[in-house]
Amino acid sequence: MKIALIKETKVPIDNRVAFSPKQMAQLQNDYPEHQFVVQRSDVRAFADEEYQDAGLALVENVDNCDILFGIKEAQIDTLIPNKHYIFFGHIAKMQAYNRPLLQAFIRKGITFTDYEYMVDDAGVRVCAFGWWAGIVGVYYTLRGYGLRHNLYQLPKPDKRFTLDELKTALQSAALPNIKILVTGNGRVSQGAQYILDAIGAQRLSEAEFLSTNNVSHLSYTVADVDKLVKRSNGEAFSWPHFTKCASEYQSDFMRWGTAADILVCAHFWAPEAPVYLSEEDLRNPQLRIKMIGDVTCDIQGSVKSTLRSSTHDEPYFDYNPQSATEEEAFSSNNNITVMAVDTCPNALAMDTSAYFGDMLIQYVMPGLLSGNHSEVVLRGTILDKGKLTPRFAYLEDFANGK
Repeated sequence: MKIALIKETKVPIDNRVAFSPKQMAQLQNDYPEHQFVVQRSDVRAFADEEYQDAGLALVENVDNCDILFGIKEAQIDTLIPNKHYIFFGHIAKMQAYNRPLLQAFIRKGITFTDYEYMVDDAGVRVCAFGWWAGIVGVYYTLRGYGLRHNLYQLPKPDKRFTLDELKTALQSAALPNIKILVTGNGRVSQGAQYILDAIGAQRLSEAEFLSTNNVSHLSYTVADVDKLVKRSNGEAFSWPHFTKCASEYQSDFMRWGTAADILVCAHFWAPEAPVYLSEEDLRNPQLRIKMIGDVTCDIQGSVKSTLRSSTHDEPYFDYNPQSATEEEAFSSNNNITVMAVDTCPNALAMDTSAYFGDMLIQYVMPGLLSGNHSEVVLRGTILDKGKLTPRFAYLEDFANGK
């Protein structure tokens, strides 16, 4: 087979890649019966010359390739019929904005595998950027806090910004003695906790966080959903019950909202779950939070100040709690500043690409390239030659515009 690393065509541009130059060279060495090529691109964190120097062939088009690896959705007019594409498709949750992409897959007889649904036998994703999203989310949020209060300046990441540079920047800044609430306990939250620990932030217990108004160090705590909601009938929180009956719970967030200076949203949220911060809550004069980093970027979801996603070029906007509308970032002390970049890992494109490529090489490529049956790949395959696979047959009505 001939395997290509394709040029990213989505706007805003993503600088990440599925494989670094070193990893592509490793694949070519490990699988000499296949050919690996790189489509020329001027947007990758890694330059074309770095792939060429690693021994890879650079090509203008990939019409004669069999498997095409990207990161984000390819533009419809670039799709080549009867090929196997692998990238993040954002169609399996019936995202209306990508219905035309699904329809194009069907029309063009394309096989499509989505990284998000590549899982192991235990149902755990094998290729994900969540941990890195938490790291960058904290960085952007602290950067925004410094800009809002004119306290310090953190550099704006370029496409070759690294984790080491990020750590150094944070460790060198005069970060204030404030309290940060990190929600959730999955990969995104774990990444947020990692970087806070790495820069010397002090972790507080729930009791310490809620009872202490002023702290002598940059401090944080972590609250998972069982600490963010309470059962409406007064009974104790139950995970099994919550997963089935989330509507029977209500927000218990304001006890955190009156204690935290910064909120970093790193939790999973579903529409049937309670809203943590409603428009009314955001107007509450007792709300202490003036900076929100919504890393999970649930638009108008659990935190109603997330009116839209933001970009790496313009990561911040202000939320006016009185009018529930957007205003220019840092325009009023009465506003709440929001960071809602929905592609945070792209700020560390080289590091995250290498991490992602390692996961692909370990969990995906052996089965994909050996010709043997690969459950990981099959679980993530939404269409096979333009036909919905049984696991994703529920998308038929969506594909038909219903």
